[in-house]
This record gives sequence, structure tokens and C-alpha cells, in this order.
Amino acid sequence: MPPQRQPDQSAPSTVSPTGVRYEGPKEGRDPRAQAGEFLTTPNGVRIPDTDHSLKAGRRGPVLLEDFHLREKIMHFDHERIPERVVHARGAGAHGVFTAYGSAEGVTKAAVLAQKGLETPVFVRFSTVLGSRGSADTVRDTRGFATKFYTKEGTWDLVGNNMPVFFIQDAIKFPDVVHAAKPHPDREIPQAQSAHDTFWDFVTLHTEATHHTIWNMSDRGIPRSYRMMEGFGVHTFRLVNAAGETSLVKFHWKPQLGVHSLIWEEAQIAAGVDPDFHRRDLYDAIEAGAFPEWELGIQVMPDTDEETFEGIDLLDPTKLVPEELCPVLPIGTLVLNGNPTNFFAETEQVAFHTGHLVPGIEGTNDPLLQGRNFSYLDTQLSRLGGPNFTQLPINRPHAPVNDNSRDGFHQHAVHEGLAPYKPNSVDDDSPAVADAANGGYVTVPRKVEGEVVRGAPASFDDHFSHAALFYASLSDLEKRHTAEAYTFELGKVYEMAIKERALTVLAKIDTELCATVAAGLGLPAPEDTPVDHLAPSPALRQITDVRFPIDGRIVGIVAGPDADLAGITALRTELEGLGVVTKVIAPVGGVLGKGKKAETVERTFLTARSIEFDAVVIAGGAPKDNDVKAVVLLQEALRQLKPLAAWGDGAAVLAAAGIGPTVPGVLIADEAPALATELIAALGLHKVWERADEVTASAVPPAA
Repeated sequence: MPPQRQPDQSAPSTVSPTGVRYEGPKEGRDPRAQAGEFLTTPNGVRIPDTDHSLKAGRRGPVLLEDFHLREKIMHFDHERIPERVVHARGAGAHGVFTAYGSAEGVTKAAVLAQKGLETPVFVRFSTVLGSRGSADTVRDTRGFATKFYTKEGTWDLVGNNMPVFFIQDAIKFPDVVHAAKPHPDREIPQAQSAHDTFWDFVTLHTEATHHTIWNMSDRGIPRSYRMMEGFGVHTFRLVNAAGETSLVKFHWKPQLGVHSLIWEEAQIAAGVDPDFHRRDLYDAIEAGAFPEWELGIQVMPDTDEETFEGIDLLDPTKLVPEELCPVLPIGTLVLNGNPTNFFAETEQVAFHTGHLVPGIEGTNDPLLQGRNFSYLDTQLSRLGGPNFTQLPINRPHAPVNDNSRDGFHQHAVHEGLAPYKPNSVDDDSPAVADAANGGYVTVPRKVEGEVVRGAPASFDDHFSHAALFYASLSDLEKRHTAEAYTFELGKVYEMAIKERALTVLAKIDTELCATVAAGLGLPAPEDTPVDHLAPSPALRQITDVRFPIDGRIVGIVAGPDADLAGITALRTELEGLGVVTKVIAPVGGVLGKGKKAETVERTFLTARSIEFDAVVIAGGAPKDNDVKAVVLLQEALRQLKPLAAWGDGAAVLAAAGIGPTVPGVLIADEAPALATELIAALGLHKVWERADEVTASAVPPAA
């Protein structure tokens, strides 16, 4: 049977290299996919044997005339392209953005302003530091890049899961990346900031302090791409139909809430399932639990000073608290299609901060200005030339008539004789477009000043926003942040770097500095923390708000004698809310027979705590104290996950040292009685009230 696209998969729209839509196949194969029933060469010649080289005799030398051997090996030798310098490790998905129309007053960009307009998108999530083969769950910033295929041209919103960046000026990009990447002598550590050169740089170049503390917080180890906030980082200028301008910051708010892993989870996942975030995204889409975000903007006056409430809007190391400037919801993003081919789509997609449409402009943020150069320049080496926008995933969904010609991998077959302006040979075609005809006409603004290498005085404040962020966290988030600093600096060898890091922390918060110093066995330097704005509760992750549980995963431990009817009842209740359930048993196969049969999806050998958001012990589950089952339960306990059992399944928990009085442990006589409490617990993400009990000792609490 020939290969077919799966129901959960999507693909780049059928658009020509010059942006013209053509009718794709309603059924059967995509004409861009492989064709024909027989194996061929790249030139379409059918091949009778692809297992043996052409030789002079069965034991003789290989002949140079073997064109199939040469073509096959030649292509294989060149199947890899340079990976991205940063954001190499990524995962992507197709989706749709629907505008509310609430942005009409601030922008003429139809993608944001036209109520009900649906725009196809492709989103790529990524880590920053690691190579393509690194783990998903490392402590790092995550990229959140969205390509909008608008009717006015392509718009790329190239953001992160943190609203600020390490540097204020793009000229420091090579420095921060060189410092954060593995040491050049041994190429270790991979995808980590816990090493000397990173901390050497960020403690000397202290404008990195704010972004660093976000990385050390729980934001650095998100639970899922689906539960990750996104930010445009920079301030942008929006222009409405009347030519009026506003300064804005973009925010993505996940429907499922903002949640993170426990550090132990992140470390285990990096080893047992380095594809943790990729798998989570793809599986959720395949299961129909489509990830969803609301796009919002903070709208601020476009003044000559380009500041708001004393905050310099051109400084990418600063944020604007939502309490000072609320986020206006303007649309919804839904991801509903997995890639058909990772390389063709996720790897070859090319984002660029300079891909803008009428109604959206950049600002003089010096980091944004440099990104506008860098993101375009990198495609020349990574994608082999200037025609990267003609790759299917990058093709605009608007007509393209750019007068650019030739170059590597030119897919268009251009007509006419005069690819220049002005011309008379082709009747001066193509015409230029004014604003009335949809042209990208930049709003006039005055630019003046002395030529200087420098920054405004407001850029000298490197600590107040870091202090604001830390003060806004919950107590448990503060503890996690202190532990992260202690872990990272504990991996630093140079004592001077550790001591310098403590002097930075002393400017943020005295208790944070003292806690980290104690963990490092060093004296805490004395300093007065800087003043900062009032704490912003919007920056806090741990709250008492219950979120939807679509795509959450519950493991049900069972065995040959398990209560299969109870499993079916619980599964039905949970799956009705979009929860995925997986039966775990000592060995694989099927439990029971007939309608009550349950397929074993994980065994004690293949299951690990990090895969599940909660673990339930079925009545009749094995009580043989299998060490792998005990480890699973004790890890889930330490990772603050709900644990539940019905019937004699409670004995399995007890054997693992988990008693019924432990917070977040649910016990019932029958399976259906567990459902309501389990659903409520899943909505809170973790059993936070258990944290003190399981982190105060190296062993779990006794029954």
C-alpha cells in the first residue's frame, strides 16, 4: 500500500512559488509527494535492483558506469543542511488564527483587525541552546515563532516564552550565544547554562540579569508547549486605517494555563524521553486535543519618549506589568495539524522579524533592528540561497511579483523581458502600490541624533525588573528559583564567578542571595536590593485557578486480576473531558476478554513517572511490590502529581510508603467515585500542598 498522509497530519498549502493558489487534491496523493508504484532514479528511470552495485563479475570491482549507485550516494551525502545556530531543536504544527476584530481601532492589518477572518499559520517551538539532537526538557528559553500566511503577505511573529532577552543590543548576540554554548575545547555541556562561560558572561554583562532569573524560574522548564506563554519580546508599532499609531507588546495566553515541570521531572525526561515536548504536542493534536492560545496586545501611547509609566519600551530587558497595562485579547490560535514531513516543514521553515504586513511596523529597539538583519542573513547559508521563500512551507499566500530572478533553487518560471523598474518593454509592469492599493507605506516619523555607539541612560537599570519578577512569584516558585541558581552555580568551577553571581543576587533580593550562598557554602555579600515596581500577580504561575485538562495523561496501574469494569468506567469519564488514559501492567498484551478487555499501553519496564499527570491504582492490581512500580509511584509522589486508588489498590500505594493522609492521595471503594476529585486535582496541575512533605526529606512520608 503506498504511503498516505495520516488524519492528524497537515501540509503546506497548495500555493505556487509566486503565491498563486491552485487546487490541491481532494483525495489521494498530494502531487508534491512521491509518485508512481515503482522505485526510480531522480530522473524517473525505473530501477530493477537497489541492493547491489553494478560490478564486473559477482566478486569484481564496482563499475563507474553505475549511475544509480552514484546518484543514490550523492544525494545521501547531502541530505543534511546546517542546523540553526540557535533554536536548532524544535517542533512545529499547522493551525489557524481567528481575529476577534477588537484590534481594528489600533491596526489596519486585516489578520488582526477583520472580525472572524481565519488565517492559516505554522508555529515552531524550540529550545535555544541545544543542537538538533539535544533533549526537550533542558532548562532554557523556548522559542515561540508563528508564521501567518495572510492575504496581504507573510507576517512572522518571532517570539519566546519569556518577555525579555539577555541583551539590549544585537551586537551582543555573538557574545551571549558563544558564552552559553558548550565550551569550545570539549563541546560540553550540551544544551545547558550550568557552566562557567555562561555565568561568567551574565554576571559581567548584567543587563542579562532579568532574563537569567526568568530562566532560573519554573518558566525555564515548561510542562508542555501547550502550556507555555508566548511573548513578542519587542515593542512594535501598530498603524490603524486613519494613520494613527500605537506601541504594543504581543502576548500568547495558553488555554490550558501556564505550567512547568518539577526539576526532577525535567532531568528524568531528558534521559528517558528526550522527545518529551515534541511527543506531547504531536500526540495531543493526534488525539484531537488541539492546543489553543489567545493572542493579546498591551496598547500604549506612541509618544516621542517611547516610554510607558517610566518603562523604556525600546529596552528588550524590561517588561510592562499587566496590572499597569492590561492585555487586550484580539484573536485565537488553534493548532490542528501535525507536519507531514519534519524536514520539509519544521526544519526548512524560515522566520524573519522583518516579515511584516501593512499596519504592523517595528521600532528602534536595537535588538529588533539587529534581528531584522540576522534572521534574513542566516537563511543564505542554512537554506542554500535567496529563494528560500519559494520552499512550500515558506511560500506566501499572496501574489508575488518581486522582480528578483535566478539564484540557487529557483522554482518560478518567470515571464517577460524586463525585471527592472522603470521599464517600457513590459509596459512598466509590475506597478508599485500606494497605501490605497495595499502597499506597505511606512508611517513618517522624525529621526535625528548624533552618530554614537551607546545606549540611553534608562538602559543602565539592570536589576529593578529582575527584582520585580522575583517579588511577584509565589513562595514555592521562589524556592524553585533559588534551587535552580544553587544547582547552576554549583556546576561552575571558578570561585570568582560564583562570588560575582552572589553580588548580582544581592541587588535583587536579600533572602534569595542568602539561600543560594548557603547552598554554595559561601558567605552572602551585603548589599541593599534595588527598588522596584509593585509585584505583578500576572507573572505568577502557581495559583488556585483550575484550567481545562484536555490532553492530560493519566496512567492506570492494572494486572490480570484488575477490576476491568472499573477501568472502563473511569476511562469513559476522563476521556469525555479530553484526558488520555493509558493502562500500565507488568507485561504487555490484553487484559481480559470481550467488551471488557483492556489493552496494555505501558509495562512496568516502559512506563516512567514523567509521562503521566496522575497515576491511579486499579482495584485488583498486582501487589508483588515490583520495584519498577514502586519507583513509578514514589517519583510521582515527589513530582507532586495526584495519586489515586480504588478497592484494594490502596494497598499498592501503602507498599510504596504512600498513605491515605498524604495531600493529593485519593482513595475510594469504586472507580467512578474517584473521577470528580481526580478531575479537580488535574485542573490545578500539581498538588502544591504536598511540596513541603516530600522535599524536606530524601524519603517519602510513611503510611
